[in-house]
Amino acid sequence: MSSMKVSYVYIETNYDKSVFYTGVTSDIHKRHYQHQVGTYNGFSSKYHTKYLVWYDVFSPITEAIKFEKRLKRWRRSWKIELIEKTNPEWLDLSTNEPFGRRE
Repeated sequence: MSSMKVSYVYIETNYDKSVFYTGVTSDIHKRHYQHQVGTYNGFSSKYHTKYLVWYDVFSPITEAIKFEKRLKRWRRSWKIELIEKTNPEWLDLSTNEPFGRRE
């Protein structure tokens, strides 16, 4: 995957983990920063989804978009299970290095 452009599907949550935001991006660092500062008015700024708790790498972006659409239809319990497989402590993954390089 290293020679192809990668995209990310990610889940951000708020402080008390009561809300999930699922998205897709080609620049996870920039997109997470936008969540942090509330760049866009809408769901993520309204519910303060500032904690990156799960992401995965996809290539090409069409695969990321397909998975994001599927993930948005998942039940909350399934998303929790997905998050806890790789992040059982619900840490903000943006504080871990190398952030965004999972392959």
